Amino acid sequence: MSNISIFCFFASYLVAFALELSRLLKRTTISRTVMLLFGTAGLVAHTFYLFEQSAKQNLPPLLSSTHDWMLVLAWVVILFYLFMTTFDRDLAVGLFLLPLVLLFVGAAYFVNDSPNAMIATRESAIQKWAMLHATLLMFGIAGVVWGIVCSLMYLVQHRRLKQQQTLQQGLTLPSLPRLARWNRWSVMVSIPLLTLGMLTGVGLGLYAKGGAATMSFTDPVIMVNGSVWLVMVGFFIWLWRTDRPAGKQVAWLTMWAFGFLLVTLIGLQVLTGGHAAMSVSQPDGSQLVIGVPTIEEC
Repeated sequence: MSNISIFCFFASYLVAFALELSRLLKRTTISRTVMLLFGTAGLVAHTFYLFEQSAKQNLPPLLSSTHDWMLVLAWVVILFYLFMTTFDRDLAVGLFLLPLVLLFVGAAYFVNDSPNAMIATRESAIQKWAMLHATLLMFGIAGVVWGIVCSLMYLVQHRRLKQQQTLQQGLTLPSLPRLARWNRWSVMVSIPLLTLGMLTGVGLGLYAKGGAATMSFTDPVIMVNGSVWLVMVGFFIWLWRTDRPAGKQVAWLTMWAFGFLLVTLIGLQVLTGGHAAMSVSQPDGSQLVIGVPTIEEC
């Protein structure tokens, strides 16, 4: 399994997505079985690749590199897709989840896969904080992904019902009330997780320098991440205080807010090769990298 590359599971997921699209025209047991086989084969190759990377760096995938962290996120999303598709043969969730999986895997190809020097020191306290930080952010972003998917499904289903369209044979979606509940919970869970992840990242950076580090709030990356986080918190507060907001309104707001967050995260990662993040100025003038985008470099 040492020759497994990103292309192996990327291609498997791409074929699974193509089969999902084909099921819009004609849904058969054979197409569903082949689709699940390709998805499972991709997951197996994906898992072995992460194990190989972890062994190479002698670190858990969440800590070894930005490259591996993004692949862990894609792994969680594809596992959720296979679980839902296996137990609900008609649910077309793959049409919405698989493009995001392909986005994460594709973006991981362009970001840094080298281990962070601070984590590689093996200091126990730093590794524990870093694992907590990376885990909170990973599940927070997974909640963001699910919020985007729920919003998309809600808007598609709402449009179909409003126009009284005949339900397509291969496109089965949950009811609007269920999608609205899922969407709301994705917001209420993911934003606190992201907030805790950012706070633990800041605390980790300060701890690593014994409290002597100073934050450079004029750093453009800090300003972008801070703006995105403020939008998220504002959305969270509005949703918490609003009594029974319209499902369509929540779906559109989730799409804009979560979509902006996802585009910012992926864009900064790719543009900087996985090194974009909040920075902490150190006495020698170097920068200690922390924050939302560069998960493991805290």
